[in-house]
Amino acid sequence: MTIIPVILSGGVGARLWPVSRELHPKPFMRLSDGQSLLQKAFVRAAALPDVAEILTVTNRDLYFKTEDDYREVNPAQLPASFILEPFGRNTAAAIASAARTVADLHGPQALMLVLPADHLISNQQAFDSAVAQAVVLAQQGKLVTFGITPNAPETGFGYIEAEGSQVKRFVEKPSLDKAREYLASGRYLWNAGMFCFSAGAMLEQMQQHEAAVLQAVDACLQKSSRAQRGDKSVQIELDAASFKNTPDISIDYAVMERSSAVAVVACDIGWSDIGSWSAISDLVEVDEQGNGVLGEAYLHDSSNCYIQSNERVVSAVGVRNLIIIDTSDALLVVDRSRVQDVKQIVAQLKANSHDAYKLHREVHRPWGTYTVLEEGSRFKIKRIEVKPGASLSLQMHHHRSEHWIVVSGMAKVVNGEREFLVGTNESTFIPAGHKHRLSNPGVTDLVMIEVQSGEYLGEDDIVRFEDHYGRA
Repeated sequence: MTIIPVILSGGVGARLWPVSRELHPKPFMRLSDGQSLLQKAFVRAAALPDVAEILTVTNRDLYFKTEDDYREVNPAQLPASFILEPFGRNTAAAIASAARTVADLHGPQALMLVLPADHLISNQQAFDSAVAQAVVLAQQGKLVTFGITPNAPETGFGYIEAEGSQVKRFVEKPSLDKAREYLASGRYLWNAGMFCFSAGAMLEQMQQHEAAVLQAVDACLQKSSRAQRGDKSVQIELDAASFKNTPDISIDYAVMERSSAVAVVACDIGWSDIGSWSAISDLVEVDEQGNGVLGEAYLHDSSNCYIQSNERVVSAVGVRNLIIIDTSDALLVVDRSRVQDVKQIVAQLKANSHDAYKLHREVHRPWGTYTVLEEGSRFKIKRIEVKPGASLSLQMHHHRSEHWIVVSGMAKVVNGEREFLVGTNESTFIPAGHKHRLSNPGVTDLVMIEVQSGEYLGEDDIVRFEDHYGRA
C-alpha cells in the first residue's frame, strides 16, 4: 500500500520569537542536536515503510530554504513533491490541495499521512506503531486522527473524547478545571493535528461537509503552474488570485468534527508541539539550580532559568524563573509564567513595521545568504555568500550604488554592458542605475563584502530583469 507523507509547513511560531520569524519560521528552528524541526519531520516520515515520496505544502517564499533543509537529510534522494502557497489559507485548503494532488499522481486509494512540520516526536518506534494502526483503519475508509495520551491538565490543546478507536466528540481548549476533569476521566486525548486517510476518502468527505473549500481549490489548481520534478513528483505553485477565494477554515472544523467516518489512534510517542520557550527549555538538561543553558552563559545566585545564545556570552545574577533568548539583533527576557505573551511583542513589531518580526540579520536567499554587518545614515555593509553555480538576479537599483569586494572564491560580474571575473582581494563598483548581476562560477562558496551607499537602502529598491528562481 502506497503511503504519501504530507508535511504541512506553514506556521510562523510567534511565541518563539526572536528565533522564529516570518521568513525563518518555527519549522526551521535548529534544536541542540543541529537538526531543524522540519528536518526531523522529513526523517521521521522517510523512515516509514512503503513511502513512495514526500509531499510538502509550504509558502512560496520558503521553498528554497525547505529544499536546502531536505538536502541535508535526504542522501537517498527520496522523491519529493511541493505545493507552494502564495499565502496561508489554513489547513483545510492545504489538505484539499494535497489530497487532489496525491489522487492525481498515485490514485485515490493512496494513503496520506499528514504531519505538521513543527512538532517534535521523540519515540520513533511508538510513532511507527501508531502509524501502522492508523493505516489499517484508513484502509477501511476511515479518516484517522492521532490522539496523544495526556500527562497533565493542559489548557493549550484541543481534546478528543474517545472510546477505543471511536471518536465521541472534539473539544476546544478547556479551562483548567475542565482539563483536570478530562485527565482524571481517562477518556480524553490531546488532539495532535496529525491524520491518516486515503486521498479519495478525504476528497469524498470534504465534498460532503465543506464543498466550498474543495471547489475553490480545484479551481485554483486549474490555473496554477505545474512542473515535473521526476517521474511522478511535481512542483505546483498555486495561483494567488484564485487561491484567495478559498475559505479560511481548519480541517478540524471543515471535516473532522462533522464526519461520521472519523477514527482515532491513541498513542504515547513523546510528542510536543514546541509551542513556547518553556517547551524548548524542557529539552535541555538542567543543573542543580534548575538552569538550562544552550550556548555560553555564566550564572550567579540564579535558578530555574533557561538561557540561549548562539553568539554572545550571557550572564545573569540573582534572577529566578526567567527565559533569556539572545540573537544577533534581538534580545528576549520573559518570565516563565508569561511565555505565551511573547506573541504580543511580535504584534507590536509588526504594527511598527520593524524588520525584526520578519527577518534575521542573516537572510537566506535561493542563491545563498546575506548578513547585515552594519548600517547607518546613507550606508549599509553586508557579507554575501553565494553557493557554487548559483546566481543573483539581473537587477538594478535606483537609489544606491554598491562596492563589491571578494573575500574568497571567484565572482562573475555583469556591470552594465561589461562581463568580467573578480578574484579574491579584488573589487568592483556598481553605480546606481546600472544593470548588474553576481554569479559564482566556481565549486566553492563565494564570499564577498558589499558596501551600499545612497539616499535609500531598502530591500525594495530593486528592479529584476531576469532571475533563475522565478522572482523577476
